[in-house]
Amino acid sequence: MKRYFSILVLVLLMMPASVALAQPDGAPGIDAFFGVLNGYLASVLFFDVMPGDGAMPFIVAWLIVGAVYLTCRFGFINVRMMGHALQVLRGKYQSPEDKGEVTPFQALTTALSATVGLGNIAGVAIAISIGGPGATFWMIVAGFFGMTAKFTEVTLAQMYREFRPDGRVMGGAMQYLSRGFAERGMTGTGKALAVLFAVLCVGGSLGGGNAFQVSQALGVVQSEISFFVHYPWVFGVFMAGAVGLVIIGGIRRIAHTAEAIVPTMVLIYLSACLWIIISYASAVPDALVLIVTEAFAPTAVAGGLIGVLVQGFKRAAFSSEAGIGSAAIAHSAAAVKYPVRQGLVALYEPFIDTVIICTMTALVIILTGVYNAPEHHALVEASKGAALTSAAFGSVISWFPVILSISVVLFAYSTMISWSYYGERCWTYVFGEKFSMLYRIIFLMFIVLASLVSAGNILDFSDLLLLSMAFPNFLALYLLQDKVAAALKDYLGKLRSGEMDKERVH
Repeated sequence: MKRYFSILVLVLLMMPASVALAQPDGAPGIDAFFGVLNGYLASVLFFDVMPGDGAMPFIVAWLIVGAVYLTCRFGFINVRMMGHALQVLRGKYQSPEDKGEVTPFQALTTALSATVGLGNIAGVAIAISIGGPGATFWMIVAGFFGMTAKFTEVTLAQMYREFRPDGRVMGGAMQYLSRGFAERGMTGTGKALAVLFAVLCVGGSLGGGNAFQVSQALGVVQSEISFFVHYPWVFGVFMAGAVGLVIIGGIRRIAHTAEAIVPTMVLIYLSACLWIIISYASAVPDALVLIVTEAFAPTAVAGGLIGVLVQGFKRAAFSSEAGIGSAAIAHSAAAVKYPVRQGLVALYEPFIDTVIICTMTALVIILTGVYNAPEHHALVEASKGAALTSAAFGSVISWFPVILSISVVLFAYSTMISWSYYGERCWTYVFGEKFSMLYRIIFLMFIVLASLVSAGNILDFSDLLLLSMAFPNFLALYLLQDKVAAALKDYLGKLRSGEMDKERVH
């Protein structure tokens, strides 16, 4: 404990340099830097592959094609095995041979704490404000097919994980890229792609897993507490301290925190969504028709059908991270005997995150009409999705923005502690275990810096890095799909024969 507080003191001593950037002439410099960086990254990673007037970024097309292909390849396992996956989550198939750092449920809640958050609250609002109600339909479609992508990457993460001398698990895309490609005689290529993934993941952890969360949470809190409008860095320092107390303890402390926070905050948020949907019950059928109609025949969206589809898939990828490879890092630490077993548990992640929570958030935003209300145009222009969602709830439940502010902070907090683990594992993969604490200090510093940069540039930066992780990750999913298929066939054979019932802990 003494060591933890020493590190927090070190971070706080480094804060003055960050706080100095809060001066009026400092923040624009940081913001401008992110803007220039976004331009360079977009030109390389988001080139248009759609002929004609439509605009389809390569990386979005890469995700769509990959997720649909894997779903067909594994016979719609995202539908067939949901019941068995629930039994695993309930502990029915625990085995004496299970080996890992956390339980399957803790791994799921850790991964969910990274995905169920501001991607649902802020991301959905941004998708609808830019792409119209039809973006909701494509988010659901992306979530459905993304379930199989998540199954595949988590199964591979379990297959290729390794236990370090200190007992910690090293697993994720960087492992199955390097070791899986080496099995195919492509050692150099696999290692290069693994390092590329790790670098992108570290950047994504500081962007989407950190800066975006802080910026969106701050936007909501500022609407309720004016003090943070003038002193945003104070919010950053507070969040840095709270996050530091958890992440310095490693995956076990992160998993226990996520296990406690995630179910509660999801229940509170979904209860509020249901309240509003029931309040607008008579308008729900029209909203659903609008979602489907606008998905195929958008009336006021740049890029038409392709434009609304891209917005839906981009926000779904940011929300569920299916195909990105990030959640595989958390799931690789789960204690299970069969890699496929944790892959099936992971099916629930995009289902809960995107198919259920994102859909309910979208209905709230569409039913209340805030996404196209003139008085909220400034929020749309500034990409303040969390504040826009807060306005939607406030239009029905006058006192709820206060509760939502608390929920947003918890969502942001849980996302940051999980993404810090993803980034730290990738940082460690590149630089070694002895430098892991350096990454955590940098992560805490970024929390403060995030309170000084505009939401628009952070959103673009987060999209670029997170979606870019899908390129090396899906290369591995394509190359190693046969290993997953063989493991799945073997698993289903043992399940049907009753062999797994004999292995259970009674």
